[in-house]
Amino acid sequence: MKKLFVLLFSLFFLSSPSVFAEDISDFKIEGIGIGDSLLDYMTEDEILKEIERTKDEFWHLKEPNKYAHVTLTKEFKSYVSLSFIIKNNSTNQYVTDINEKFTILYIAGMISYNEDFDGCMAKRNEIEVILSSMFSDIDKQILTYNYAPDPSGDSIIDEVEYVFDSGAEIQAQCINLNETWRIKNNYREGLSVGILTKEIIEWMTNKK
Repeated sequence: MKKLFVLLFSLFFLSSPSVFAEDISDFKIEGIGIGDSLLDYMTEDEILKEIERTKDEFWHLKEPNKYAHVTLTKEFKSYVSLSFIIKNNSTNQYVTDINEKFTILYIAGMISYNEDFDGCMAKRNEIEVILSSMFSDIDKQILTYNYAPDPSGDSIIDEVEYVFDSGAEIQAQCINLNETWRIKNNYREGLSVGILTKEIIEWMTNKK
């Protein structure tokens, strides 16, 4: 049986004393993992409403609607909300397995730090120490880059990422958005801890 690692906000509970992981399928956030069906956590109507709400979010990508972004907000143990990216074939009549329509390919937990980038970075750095001890044999990168959906170029992400041999990643990042743009779009900014498949990384980096 694979080791199960649960990624939490400030504390990471391990089901095994070993800190070595072979694949992102070993990890879950709030009990939810890559490959799960989002239908186990939301109704189909809720998912479809979110797909409609976020349909223009990835305008900067070459295939902006290949996948869909869904946010689930409630009182989680460690996060204020979870974000998912799922296969966007919800209306495909040829997909007979309803679970296949909403397969989770990306999951991230969010903690709000609106207008408190320093506070976010302090917590992100605490998490980086924990991740570095867990992934001492995995390639780590620290990056700062523009948040592409904001056309002003004034929103940034400060990120630490751990890259698996499969091309999948685990990321901890602080998102600092342009305030005017953030308020206009009713977005949160702050700490995000995420698990990404190679498939989603390639899609998100294939820009216009």
